[in-house]
Amino acid sequence: MKAYIFPGQGAQFTGMGLDLYEKFPLAQELFEQANSILGFSITDVMFEGTAEELKQTKVTQPAIFLHSVILAKVLGEDFKPEMVAGHSLGEFSALVASNALSFEDGLKLVATRAMAMQKACEQQESTMAAVLGLENEVVEEVCNSIGGIVVAANYNCPGQIVISGEVEAVNKACDILKEKGAKRALVLPVGGAFHSPLMEPAREELAKAIEETTFNTPICPVYQNVVAKAVTDPTEIKDNLVAQLTGAVKWTQSVQQMIADGGDEFVEVGPGKVLQGLMRKIDRSVAASGASFE
Repeated sequence: MKAYIFPGQGAQFTGMGLDLYEKFPLAQELFEQANSILGFSITDVMFEGTAEELKQTKVTQPAIFLHSVILAKVLGEDFKPEMVAGHSLGEFSALVASNALSFEDGLKLVATRAMAMQKACEQQESTMAAVLGLENEVVEEVCNSIGGIVVAANYNCPGQIVISGEVEAVNKACDILKEKGAKRALVLPVGGAFHSPLMEPAREELAKAIEETTFNTPICPVYQNVVAKAVTDPTEIKDNLVAQLTGAVKWTQSVQQMIADGGDEFVEVGPGKVLQGLMRKIDRSVAASGASFE
């Protein structure tokens, strides 16, 4: 079965999407529609902006979403997903690509999510850290043993987990994890504690927007981050999308479940090759490539 996977924050690069804009009238139309929906020219930042400008959350999230969704749309008849999944933000791209959400509604929700997360980050100083070379259980136990807020936030591939929470708690967890034998426990240059309880204010704001948005039954199962299994019911999809802001991204578990359910060819749709790299670490026997319109 053919699985399409969609990247999350961090996959952006300067000049992203310009080739799509120049080559496909449909892409041009969708990018212009996006400028109008967002109320600013995101294409200027994507095509000509600096890496620093692209890093602003209000730009990054919609930019990656647009690159992924528009690439899927220009593939036309070649885009025939039998299962889809997206890493964190990428879940919105996966939902639009599988027709569970319209392009316009997907973009509006991503913009709302980005701004809500930005605000939550500004309310309390927080961070994330990558932990390499330890079992999931060890990382979880250490997080649970610390007084402050720190949780396992992203299960990216076996031996690579990202933890998230209050600065002091994350630093303390890193020290203990190194003592427990972590190859690395490195604080990341991020704006805040994504996928942790500290995103609760953002979750409430996004929940309201999701509740007011129409979701349809997707054309294929969507493997959602918080449950790591196939979902097709629109109500369930909404609930899982809301829970994702404060819950963990179970990427390893999602991909393993997709493989167990018959996924044997994985195609990454969007900027970068991050997910293809993770695929090789999750299961080397499965084919992984990037979508191309060439």
